[in-house]
Amino acid sequence: MNIKKLLKQIVIENQEWVELRYHRRNSLKLQVKNGILTDSVTTTLSGVAVRALVDGSWGFVSTSDLSLEGLRAATAEAVKAAREAGVLKENKIQGLAEIEPVQGNFNLAEEKQNQEEEPDLGRKIKLLMKADGKVRAAGEDIIASQVSYSEFKDSKIIVTAEGVEVEIYDPKCDIGVVAYGARDNQQERAHDSHGVTGSWSKLFADRKLSDFADKAVELVRKRLEAEYVTGGQYQVILDPALVGVLAHEAIGHTVEADFVESGSVVQGRIGEQVASELITLVDEGNIADAAGRVIIDDEGTRSSRTTIIEQGVLKNYLHNRESALKFEAEPGGNARAFTYRDEPLIRMTNTFILPGESDLEEMIAGVEDGFFLKGMAQGGQADSTAEFMFDVLEAYRIEEGKIGRPVKGLTLSGQAFEVLKSVDAVSSDFEFGLGRGYCGKGQAAKVDAGGPYLRCRVKIGGQQ
Repeated sequence: MNIKKLLKQIVIENQEWVELRYHRRNSLKLQVKNGILTDSVTTTLSGVAVRALVDGSWGFVSTSDLSLEGLRAATAEAVKAAREAGVLKENKIQGLAEIEPVQGNFNLAEEKQNQEEEPDLGRKIKLLMKADGKVRAAGEDIIASQVSYSEFKDSKIIVTAEGVEVEIYDPKCDIGVVAYGARDNQQERAHDSHGVTGSWSKLFADRKLSDFADKAVELVRKRLEAEYVTGGQYQVILDPALVGVLAHEAIGHTVEADFVESGSVVQGRIGEQVASELITLVDEGNIADAAGRVIIDDEGTRSSRTTIIEQGVLKNYLHNRESALKFEAEPGGNARAFTYRDEPLIRMTNTFILPGESDLEEMIAGVEDGFFLKGMAQGGQADSTAEFMFDVLEAYRIEEGKIGRPVKGLTLSGQAFEVLKSVDAVSSDFEFGLGRGYCGKGQAAKVDAGGPYLRCRVKIGGQQ
């Protein structure tokens, strides 16, 4: 008997509300450092997650025993756990928001026709070794290199008591190239990266692997040549990569409904003006190629667009089915689990600010004294108050409306909603820019984020 039939049989046998999610993952991790292959790891995991909703409480069990007996035992244990927890639970779950039960097969690969066949493992290693060598061969000022590649090929089957029956194939992969440079007793690090939903051919559809090596070298040399700057409040232009980081880290987490219930800065603020009227921010799972693509989430909910901020007004939070019922909202497909061992959590997918109507050159021309900022370097942090601090990868001084010399050592900080209130121009350009983006929230999740260029005011940290 195949897995789908087994899951359906378990659901039919149970009078309680149950949800079964089969997940098989084939993964590959490759890493080359300074001409040496340091990682070549392939793994396979497979199992079933069982959730039961009984007496207003959840029970969750995962198992790698895919026999009918094993699944029956896991389901009975999940039902028992929910029932026992329900006896003690004070604030019982009132139910789940209704969804239209989805049925069918969904393939997220959507590879373009007539593309070259995906290289085998040996060929991938050779290509990574070649890119790593290209970085170090760029010149005497390049002292070290690193090239990393990872891929997940996920197959899922979700069957629920409400009639959800879906099969999903979801491949994701990413690349990152790092260059280390040294000159005049100083060292710098720079990187270039990219991630997609799809396979190797999709990852390199628009740029060759060698292009990432060239870009990392270019960036590290700019940092070596750059001057340090004095910190203060400045007008800046943020590129789509930094806009994406701001949208995800500093805004997105504050509007996840579980964080909202815990007291995030946006609790009780639906309908308030929280940003400039030029800002509309959304989370949308079903975007082709985007690294955070989700068609059906891990509760069986079809993904849709959730408008979080519309023309500056806070409109919605992000939900799973449980929180959607509490908040009288529509679930948007934001319940995600990294493996079958994990319970679905409320997570972002692809989070971004919509483009505006301004021309980038005119935006730059309107800055008398400020900075043009691109990408996040190694570190950053944000919290439930929407306070954030990010290290900037690439920065240039803007003086009298013209981009000038490169600068370095900058940190970007502020309160995200206050920064968005200061936005006075939004470009018509748009791109996703999170690179190899993963989100951590007790478990990993592949995400993407981006937007247009924004002109706003922020606090810049530099030399005092």
